Amino acid sequence: MRVKEFKIQSFVLILISFILGFSEFIIIGILDDLSKEFSVSVATTGYLVTIFALVYAISTPIITSTLRSNLYHAMLVLALVFTFGNALTIIAPNYTVLVISRIIVAIVSGALVSLSMTFATVIAPMAKRAWLVSWIFSGFSVASVFGVPLGTWISTTFGWRFTFITITLLSIITVLLIIKTLPHNLMQKKQGHILQQFVIFKDARIYLSVFIQTCSLAGVYVFYTYLRPIFSKTLSFDAGLITILLTIFGVMSLISNQASGRIADNKGLRLMPVLYLIEFIVLITMPMLLGNVWSGTIDIMLVGVLMYLVNSPLQLHIMGVAESDYPHSLVLASSINSIFSNLGISLGSAAGGLVVSNFGLNNVGIGGAIFTAFALISTIMLNKVNAAKQTVY
Repeated sequence: MRVKEFKIQSFVLILISFILGFSEFIIIGILDDLSKEFSVSVATTGYLVTIFALVYAISTPIITSTLRSNLYHAMLVLALVFTFGNALTIIAPNYTVLVISRIIVAIVSGALVSLSMTFATVIAPMAKRAWLVSWIFSGFSVASVFGVPLGTWISTTFGWRFTFITITLLSIITVLLIIKTLPHNLMQKKQGHILQQFVIFKDARIYLSVFIQTCSLAGVYVFYTYLRPIFSKTLSFDAGLITILLTIFGVMSLISNQASGRIADNKGLRLMPVLYLIEFIVLITMPMLLGNVWSGTIDIMLVGVLMYLVNSPLQLHIMGVAESDYPHSLVLASSINSIFSNLGISLGSAAGGLVVSNFGLNNVGIGGAIFTAFALISTIMLNKVNAAKQTVY
C-alpha cells in the first residue's frame, strides 16, 4: 500500500509542475493571438513573459520565508490562488486585466514549486529522492514538449481563452488530487524571524550553488532564446520542419532532466565539471558548426541534452545542506533553484539580445560559453568546499 501511495503522490507532484509549466510557457505559443485580441504589439505582449519572470523571482523568497506551520494548507491556498489567476485570464476584458491575472499566477508559482520539492523530500524514501526531484523538474519539460503545442493548437482552433479554460480545469483537478492524496500534517520546522531564514545564504555552499544555477541557465538561454530564428534563418529550415525540430529539442531537454536524476544518484556534483566542460565546447564551437545544416543541428540537440543536467544534483545538495544545518529555512531552500533559474533565464535572454545586436545570431553560442565557464569554475569551487566540510549531498 505504501508503494502505491508513493506512486500516486509522486504523480500529483509531477502534475503540479506540469500545470505550472503549461501556464507559464503557453504565452510564447499564443503571443500573436493575444496581440490581435487586445490590439497591442507583439513586443508589448511579450512583456508578459518578462513581467512573469520578474514577479516569480521576487515573490518566491518572500512567500516561502513567511510560510508557517502546516505546509499542506499553504499548498492548498496557493493552488487555489493559482487557479483563480488562470480563471481571471479567461475573462480578461483588456490587456491591463490580463497583466494582473498573469501577475497573480506568477506570485504563487515559485512557492508551489518549492512546496512540491519539500513534499518530495518527505514522501520519497532516500533511494527515490533523486528520481522524484528529476521528474518534478521534468514536469516542466513535458509541459514544453506537449502542453504548449496542445495549448497553441487549442488557441488556433477555438481561441486563446479556451486554452486557459483547459489550464483552469486541469488546475481544479490538481487541487482535488492535492486534497485527496498529499499528507495533511506536513509541518514547517519552527522558524525564526524572516530575515533569520536568509542566514542560509551566508553559507558558501549555498551562494556558490546560487551562482552555478544562475550561470548555468544564463549560458543556455543566451542561445535558447534565439533557437527558432537559428533554425529558420541560420540553418534555413522550412516552417513545418521547425515545429518538428522544436519538439525534438523539447524531448532532448526531457532526457536532460531524467539524466539529471541519474547523475544525482551517482557522482552528483562531482561529475558536473566534466559535463560543463563538454557543454562549453559544444557552445564555443557553435558558430563554426552552424555553417553546416547537419553539424549545426546535432550541436543544437547536444545543448538540449546538456542544459538541465545540474538540476537534480544541485537541488538535492541545497536541500541536504538545509536539512542538516538550516532546518528552519527548508522551504526557502527548496525555492532557491527555481528563483535563480528565472534570474538566469532573464540574464541569459538579455545577454543574448546584446550578442545578436552587436555580433550576429551565429555567435550566441560564444555568449553562452562564457556563462558556462563561470558555472564550471564555481562547481569546482563548490566541490572543494563540500570536501572541506565533508558535505556528501
